[in-house]
Amino acid sequence: MADSEIETAKLASLYVGDLHSDVTDDLLYKAFSEFKSLIFVRVCKDSATGKSLCYGYVNFTSHQEAIRAIELKNHSLLNGKVIRVMWSSRDADARRSGRGNVFVKNLAESIDNVGLHDLFHKYGNILSSKIEMSEDGKSKGFGYIQFDSEESANDAIQKLNGSTVRDKKIYVGKFIRKSERSYPVPDAKDTNLYVKNLDPDITEAHLKEKFSSFGKISSLAIAKYGNGMSKGFAFVNYNHPDDAGRAMEAMNGSQFGSKNLYVARAQKKVEREQILHHLFVEKCKEQNLKYKGSNIYVKNIDDSVSDEELRVQFSACGTILSAKIMRDDKGISKGFGFVCFSTLDEAVKSVNSFNGCMFHGKPLYVAFAQKKEVRKRLLQLKHAQKLEGLTGPSSAVIRGAPHPLIYAATGVVYHPLGSGLSANGSAAPSKAFQQSPASTISINGKQHGIDMRGMNDNTNSKESGQVNYVASGCQQEIEDKAGTSSVMQVLDLQKTKVSGQDVLHSNSIAAKVAVI
Repeated sequence: MADSEIETAKLASLYVGDLHSDVTDDLLYKAFSEFKSLIFVRVCKDSATGKSLCYGYVNFTSHQEAIRAIELKNHSLLNGKVIRVMWSSRDADARRSGRGNVFVKNLAESIDNVGLHDLFHKYGNILSSKIEMSEDGKSKGFGYIQFDSEESANDAIQKLNGSTVRDKKIYVGKFIRKSERSYPVPDAKDTNLYVKNLDPDITEAHLKEKFSSFGKISSLAIAKYGNGMSKGFAFVNYNHPDDAGRAMEAMNGSQFGSKNLYVARAQKKVEREQILHHLFVEKCKEQNLKYKGSNIYVKNIDDSVSDEELRVQFSACGTILSAKIMRDDKGISKGFGFVCFSTLDEAVKSVNSFNGCMFHGKPLYVAFAQKKEVRKRLLQLKHAQKLEGLTGPSSAVIRGAPHPLIYAATGVVYHPLGSGLSANGSAAPSKAFQQSPASTISINGKQHGIDMRGMNDNTNSKESGQVNYVASGCQQEIEDKAGTSSVMQVLDLQKTKVSGQDVLHSNSIAAKVAVI
């Protein structure tokens, strides 16, 4: 294909969104097969699960046919779902900026994607229009319009915001991402109160009588189910914020009926979610700091093992704060779990004691738990090193011998097989360095012993153990002849020069560690 044709094909790439999860490449190709210049289709899938991400791309050699495909296929049905077809934008910054994106709410239930498009098309070129739908296919009453320019979006906002469409006054404004939205800070002007812990037999008349002593109430309502039964909470709105403040101060915690009332300022759902998310994040940070390094990851657990059995198995190593096996929605074990100890020493002891041991007929894998983002970075680094074919001390994979490594606590330098100098400048041994059964290392200022036996005695076998070393923060996996794995986590890994060559060193190491 000529360069000009390739450039044309690039320009004629369309994005297809809102696909049914069952739509495959073949089905998408058939949906667009009437266009003769169609050359390629792809439904995007999750790299981990292989499930459809419900969007894809179709590519044409003819720019004109791509335009016709948008006109004919946009808002058409495919596998029972209305799809969106628009030009594919390769400018990630433009997509994230939200330029030309408009948010519309308070729409009539009868307005669909096509109706929304027809309502806004006279204000400029529309790239995409979408009404948010519930699981049963009904409109949620809001949607989005994407214009090709900010000027068109502003014009639509100015002309349509506050207008009446199908007997409903609609709101039209600039789209703001959830992470960028700001919510009102509680102040003295709030007049609406949220009241919960109401007895089922409490009526609105009873509630009004109780709260009217603080000031004039403009509205009051108890939330109810479809059958008229109380949900146990209500809203009381005063005319003046001072009255609401006095009522909240006096009634919060007071007894009304058989329960103590909870009275607070009424909040919007998004505001409550923001507060709860903040509290959750803070609690997670506090827990991570409190139990840093003492949380253990255990996998290859038999499906029949319970949380209590896991706790009993590891209780010999120290005080266990929590032991939990992860399960799916049906309660079936996922084969892994976590054990949190009260101290780092206990966690180190459990890794040394139970990694590779048989439990319910299966060898356990025990290692220090890592955050998801840490694991992701390590895997990305490891994958990048494999692709680039990196060599040298920071990424070598050496069968039958440990990686060049210096421990600050002992001053011992390990070399790969065959070459290199030790710290004192003498030649490296021709065979793998035979470390003593236990060397002393320092973890968080405490002295521990590290068991290096079995790490370098398989050099004569084709299936001998191997050491995979990943720089910056990493994990060393050691496999012996029997296939049993153990894990070394190296923290604060750095590279320095010793006798003219690069070596890796760390002041904080944990691997097959026994407390001394």
